[in-house]
Amino acid sequence: MCGITGWVDWSKDLSNQQPILTEMTNSVTHRGPDKDGFWYSERAAFGHRRLIVIDPAGGLQPMVYEDRENTIALTYNGELYNYLELKEELKSKGHVFKTNSDTEVILHSYIEWKEECVKQFNGIYAFGIWDEKRKQLMLGRDHLGVKPLFFAKRGSSIIFGSELKVLLSHPLVEAKIDREGLAEVFALGPMRTPGKGVFKDIEEVKPGHYVTFTADGFRNIQYWKLVSRKHTDDVETTVSTIRSILEDTVKRQLIADKPLVCMLSGGLDSSGLTAIAGKNFREKGKTLHTYSIDFENNDRDFKGDFLRRDKDEPWVRRVSEHVGTEHHSVVFDAKKLVEHLLEPMRARDLPGVGEFETSLYLLFTEIKKNATVALSGESADEVFSGYPWFYQEEFLNADIFPWLVNLGFTSDVLTEKIKEKIKPEEYRKQRFKDAVTEIPFLEGEKEIEKKQRQMSYLFITRFLPFMLDRKDRASMMTGFEVRVPFCDYRLVEYLWNVPFNLKSIDDIEKGILRRALKAYLPEDVRYRKKSAYPSTKDEAYLQLISKWMLDILDDTEAPIRQLIDVERVRTIAEGKDEKINGDSARGMLDYLVQINYWIKEYDIKIEI
Repeated sequence: MCGITGWVDWSKDLSNQQPILTEMTNSVTHRGPDKDGFWYSERAAFGHRRLIVIDPAGGLQPMVYEDRENTIALTYNGELYNYLELKEELKSKGHVFKTNSDTEVILHSYIEWKEECVKQFNGIYAFGIWDEKRKQLMLGRDHLGVKPLFFAKRGSSIIFGSELKVLLSHPLVEAKIDREGLAEVFALGPMRTPGKGVFKDIEEVKPGHYVTFTADGFRNIQYWKLVSRKHTDDVETTVSTIRSILEDTVKRQLIADKPLVCMLSGGLDSSGLTAIAGKNFREKGKTLHTYSIDFENNDRDFKGDFLRRDKDEPWVRRVSEHVGTEHHSVVFDAKKLVEHLLEPMRARDLPGVGEFETSLYLLFTEIKKNATVALSGESADEVFSGYPWFYQEEFLNADIFPWLVNLGFTSDVLTEKIKEKIKPEEYRKQRFKDAVTEIPFLEGEKEIEKKQRQMSYLFITRFLPFMLDRKDRASMMTGFEVRVPFCDYRLVEYLWNVPFNLKSIDDIEKGILRRALKAYLPEDVRYRKKSAYPSTKDEAYLQLISKWMLDILDDTEAPIRQLIDVERVRTIAEGKDEKINGDSARGMLDYLVQINYWIKEYDIKIEI
């Protein structure tokens, strides 16, 4: 995994712009702490920060192909899981390779198939390709958007990079937020609308898309999308297909020249991946290491509810012993979580979900001491329809995103003037309508089936990108790579058309996955009810975050004061707002603290 940067201009000579490109590239040193690289031409300048995972000697970037007719340069972030097969196919077409890296396979794939190369790839990737002969820049991103890619158009220039901070490091790009950006932060945040970079006039290459730029303009092409068709496989065929895809994608994603581990929560998804990976390790005479997270005083403070039914640790130990892993439990206290609250915000360049991201960041910091790569269970709930929302009428019939139903909105504490400017409720509803218009409904579906397909689409295209953003930034901030086997586009395509009643066979969420993992996990683990991502229940966390918020409110120079009803927020921070319980207050205060420092540290100009 790496950090990529680039600058293309059709009217300015960039061959002498090293200082600017160096600053852009240095801004994502955390994504690639092992090596940097630069390439310059008259019209294009590429930078790269490398995290070495495969072919340490041969995968240097930017990678350039030159012959008598053309020069093609590539800067690339990600992993291509089918690169060995593609390499053999390209060899049969006459291509000659100098390295063992997947980077060179991407470069030669472009030479062979041009923009259509993305249709050959199975992996997680974001890349920029400069074609000197065509004077064209191509930006491509993987099917589900596991790897990030942003760009900005400024006059005759295109500036792009892995993270928003790359673009903000360029003198042509200012940190500005307009009405739409504020609406993204306060009406939808921390989720984002696909394609929106939140900062003014910064865009994102959407998942499953590529964009091409020339002096005459640009094209935005969707090369992959969900296609609806009737599912005709019987139960056993469906189970075996799911198991086959999972076994194949885990095997592919275990390829690494650096230590690889598994994240293990004791839930179905991570346990299944751990069991499959553990089998592969044992066949090679190796021991798989696993990691989980826990919180100080959790035994004292834990109270089960509909989201967190029981504690993870007993289940983690059960799976570790069954698979034969060497397990590591990483424990944090409330003080450490608060102290590092702003690190994920700096990683994402946007405010996020506070403690949940902080604990991930701290977990990866610990794992990085012993490993470079991990497998994680992200996206299983989205593609297997594992959330309760998929069968509860209140959510199925809602006219806003289901995860926003019954949620206290941060926009509620905005001043009336700001509310009138950004109209948060209208913005939420419009973004929901926009998403629904994209859905490829299947003719002849029953109304309940249509609602469940809609729910599935919203989670895959709107909720999952947030989860992937969170995991990518929290891990890459520590120079650590996380792979997500459940995001294999083949699995997503297949499950898209599996009816909900089949996905939830045996009257339990993700029942079809539980059956597919029968050979890998004990019965009690397979049928453990879903439990959400863990969080601390220590009251000290709310006390610390409330005090921090009160200190901000007492600072007359605090930038967030211009946006919020100060006295209303003060009431919440003092625990005197009867409408907001402790969990809701904690989430809101987490977010507001981050927004304040985000505006301050990024020196954001608000233009509304």
